[in-house]
Amino acid sequence: MNLTPLSSLRVSKHQIPAHHRIPNTSIQHRPLLHYHAAFSFPAALETTNNATEIEAHLAAVGVVEPQWRYTMYRTTHFHSTTHELLCIAHGGARLCFGGEDNPGREEGDEGFEMVGSYPKGCSWDMCYGKEGEEAKVEGIQRLAWFEKDPVYGAQGPALDV
Repeated sequence: MNLTPLSSLRVSKHQIPAHHRIPNTSIQHRPLLHYHAAFSFPAALETTNNATEIEAHLAAVGVVEPQWRYTMYRTTHFHSTTHELLCIAHGGARLCFGGEDNPGREEGDEGFEMVGSYPKGCSWDMCYGKEGEEAKVEGIQRLAWFEKDPVYGAQGPALDV
């Protein structure tokens, strides 16, 4: 696995407004960051090797802990207790963040897999934008941001927002 040098990394930043009871980036005004092709793999590697190498890299950086491998959870949700890092290990998908009623929310291809990670010491919860989650939403404003970039460490796009 190769990590794209920061000088060559293309990053997209997306501010996603609240949608119904889904707060998206509206509370902390921290954008959804998309690191385009941060990891590159030789074509001969198998899917599980990609995920294993991503997990090892993230563990070595030490900001987040990889916790699962999966495609995309299809139900719109958010986490009120932590930020989340998703790294594509294999395949590709068109993902829409910000609301389940969006008709283009997700199109995955066969074999799409991600590594999901969360900042060390944080436990993730599942919120679905339902009545009764208001206190959880209010807690988002107190979430700490990354002190180091979860992919690049001492430098990186997460530190520039």
